[in-house]
Amino acid sequence: MQGKETETNVKFLHLLPRRLLLFPPLHFPSEDSFYSPRSTSHPFPPTADSRLLQFIKKPELIIKSMASTSNNLKDDTKSNLTKKITVRTPMVITKEALDSILQHQNLIEHFQSSLPIVFPTISSPMRQSHVVQPHSSLLLMPSWSSSPSLPYIGVKLVTHFPQNSAINLPAIHASYSLFSSTTGQTLGSMDGTALTLYRTSCISGLAAKYLARPDSRVMVMVGAGALGPHLIKAHLAVRPSVKKVIIWNRTEERAKRLADEMRENAGLDGVCFESSANLDDAISVADIVSCATNSEVPLVKGDKLKCGAYLNLVGSFKPSMRECDDMAIKRGRVFVDCEEALEEAGELLGALERGVIEKSDILGLVDLIKGQIVGRRNEDEISVFKSVGSAMFDLVAAQFAYETTIMNFSSF
Repeated sequence: MQGKETETNVKFLHLLPRRLLLFPPLHFPSEDSFYSPRSTSHPFPPTADSRLLQFIKKPELIIKSMASTSNNLKDDTKSNLTKKITVRTPMVITKEALDSILQHQNLIEHFQSSLPIVFPTISSPMRQSHVVQPHSSLLLMPSWSSSPSLPYIGVKLVTHFPQNSAINLPAIHASYSLFSSTTGQTLGSMDGTALTLYRTSCISGLAAKYLARPDSRVMVMVGAGALGPHLIKAHLAVRPSVKKVIIWNRTEERAKRLADEMRENAGLDGVCFESSANLDDAISVADIVSCATNSEVPLVKGDKLKCGAYLNLVGSFKPSMRECDDMAIKRGRVFVDCEEALEEAGELLGALERGVIEKSDILGLVDLIKGQIVGRRNEDEISVFKSVGSAMFDLVAAQFAYETTIMNFSSF
């Protein structure tokens, strides 16, 4: 195949071999400064298919790269190229790329259609957490599937450095690596922080599709952090009847700032955004309450929830953290995203220990999607959805991002 011919066939990009990358020698500090936890091995079916594809919005740059690679190809026909070249360049999907290809509505629909099918095929070991500095940690979240429709292995690496706020940096950073579950080859990496924001908000939006009243009009967003805008958009994607969003935050100025940003930039016409300094008053009129905080003191009081309310809790992920009190759990019908919630969520652990609810009272999201259990049963029922996050949802979200990117390339 000639270089010129390669330039005109962008759709064959993913079939081209990787270019040799040369790195300078690495210089390491002394052995005493390293800590290496014992490696953990998880068996899964081997995989074949490796791509470290770079997400570039200018296709002409990709074409030039392809042309420079074409001299290494021995076959002259496209058919032979398709048959013989199986090693693919892994792709890098940036935050900007994820923002351009992911929409909350589409990812919610992907979760809804995929999870009932692939859920039994996914293995997700408990996340590993390692203290790397005082008050700082590294989390590893692996997951893989044996389903032909989800032929991937994924690992999310997360760092938590809460002291970063002092230097105006986010406390959490993450990267997601995707591999083929047929050959084990690297397919790509993507911004794990952005992927988590979409995954978390869309799982909550999916739950709301079954649990929030169809005629919901008022939503309260508790917390004005990075998840806030995503949770608002995900809930409004499934409940477009919402016309008013009230934002509360411990720092009132941040709540006002998020309300202004949503009003000006969210593209949600017809929706009124405002902030409130009184959380109890806001909750008393809310049809949907979504919480994304690190609070260790209950913020949502169960006796303030109106009949028929839907309470979404995504902030807590360890026993000491609580976003609502026992009364909210007692009044509500409780659903969780995964079994880990029973071991990690402070709201549920405390309620179980105090006999407020039994484990048998807690229902699963996937069973809800499958139709094995009923969602909202009447207009007055209060429903509670607790999400702690799971690597299996990361894997399904990464599949959607990766395959959408491949499809976009093929359209050039």
